[in-house]
Amino acid sequence: MTGPDEPAAPVTLRTIAELAGVHPSTVSRALRRADATDATAVRIREIAERLDYRGNSAAASLRTRRSQTIGVIVPHLTDTVQAIHYEAIERAALAVDFQTVVATTHDELEQQRARVKLLLSRGVDGLIIGDAHTDGRYADWIATLRVPYVLNSRGLPGHPSVTGDDYLGGQLAATHLADLGHERVAVLSGPDFSPAIVERVRGFRDTWRDRGLPGGGEMLEPCPIFGPGVERSTERLLERRGDLTALFAINDDAAVWAMRVLRRHGREPGRDVAVVGYNDVALATPLGLTSVRSPHAAMGEWAVRMLLDAIRDRPLQPVRLAPELVVRATSCRP
Repeated sequence: MTGPDEPAAPVTLRTIAELAGVHPSTVSRALRRADATDATAVRIREIAERLDYRGNSAAASLRTRRSQTIGVIVPHLTDTVQAIHYEAIERAALAVDFQTVVATTHDELEQQRARVKLLLSRGVDGLIIGDAHTDGRYADWIATLRVPYVLNSRGLPGHPSVTGDDYLGGQLAATHLADLGHERVAVLSGPDFSPAIVERVRGFRDTWRDRGLPGGGEMLEPCPIFGPGVERSTERLLERRGDLTALFAINDDAAVWAMRVLRRHGREPGRDVAVVGYNDVALATPLGLTSVRSPHAAMGEWAVRMLLDAIRDRPLQPVRLAPELVVRATSCRP
């Protein structure tokens, strides 16, 4: 027994194992998997918490030659969807005793490469990439670095990825507006460097054409991914297509800015013009915005799971998760 001035013996995995009546490896697994709900794991975590156990991450790093750190690269954390992805990634990483480091690139190639190099210099075990571009140059360069990586949200052929089925999402939006009877439809189409946005627009246009409805390149109006620049794009669209009865926006942020412009022109969303957004962020509900719900939290969790498989040299298959349409007040007939 220690005296009052003597330091208490450190709590180790073996200490907890002896109290729980299990092998130390069982304790290690239970503490790494915070989502485990079996009785043994729960008892082990209770003992560890009671003893104020703190794992020795430095020693673990020396044993495994890993930093237990994931690098996450996103275009903007001011984008609600990117923030949702990062929170899901961080939560899933912590559940398996990994930490995350995030870097933003603003979708600029020089910044993308610089941030990758910076994270690798900090010894991350792998990368989750949320800012891939359609031309593939950036993702192809990452593949040459021989580091475990997974594309998240924006997928490209030949690369491990976790994405929503954005083509299907575009189809859902087009089918919904066509079923309501709309023919004079326009699309705020976003920048063409994002594979996710390109797929949404392609799914919408293919479905519209297959329904035999009028439309082509003239139905598209490029716009920023988010921000007040969407207002200028909507103004240009109304100058060309003032007779439109429905609008599909490539994300909810664009839809919200577009609705401001429509109201300024005396066109009430949900009464005079149907509006459909994409992502179904929290703001869509109080605004009554019809939106295609993409499973962003699940995508972040899958990205961590896939990256851990890549770190362990396991084979990877692309994961594509289905979206769903959520109909609200901004849907209306022409």
